[in-house]
Amino acid sequence: MSLLKEMYPSDELPYDKFMRMGAQSLSDAELLAIMLRTGTRDKTPIELGRDILRLAGEKWGLLGLHHFSVKDLMQIPGIGEVKAVQLLCIAEIARRISAMKAKTDLTFDQPETVAAYYMENMRHLSTENLLLVLLDNKKRRISENVISTGTSNATLISPREILIRAVREEAAYIVVLHNHPSGDPTPSKQDMLVTHKIKEVSDLVEIPLLDHIIIGDNKYTSFNQKGLL
Repeated sequence: MSLLKEMYPSDELPYDKFMRMGAQSLSDAELLAIMLRTGTRDKTPIELGRDILRLAGEKWGLLGLHHFSVKDLMQIPGIGEVKAVQLLCIAEIARRISAMKAKTDLTFDQPETVAAYYMENMRHLSTENLLLVLLDNKKRRISENVISTGTSNATLISPREILIRAVREEAAYIVVLHNHPSGDPTPSKQDMLVTHKIKEVSDLVEIPLLDHIIIGDNKYTSFNQKGLL
């Protein structure tokens, strides 16, 4: 019997379980174990996977990978630089797959498709970021840029800067998105005030604000859908 089989109960070999029952049958720790491939003298890959999940905490689970740096993961005994890089690459692959799937449905007239497309990029951020998306007269993207990075609960939005960029790039429409790190996309009073200022200025220069979308944790609020524009 191999050392690996001696370390695991007979029904706990992740690779064998995958081959018998498929990836959907594996726990989060078992999925991580297959990615890690090896453990240490004292710990199996599954135990290392559980250590990673403990570092993330119950709130985040596997999503915690989006919040870790290589240095964070290397705090776990048995996770060296190579394993840490592999894990973060897996998280990035998952994010890109999600974005690619959402891109096929992306239509800027439909807030749900816009929120789905930007969700994975924005919902894991620890501070508020404001993204400006500029569109041409057929509502196709000209550009998108993060124009403001704030604190854990506030972003500094400049209606003047937004309009300067829109005019400079000859945009026909504007869409603004920002995230709430709390996970709750309910607009604050400041969100409402700034959105109305942006709309007033955009109407004056005839570059309409199509929407302001607040990204939460797998939830969003569209000012357009809510009739707040």
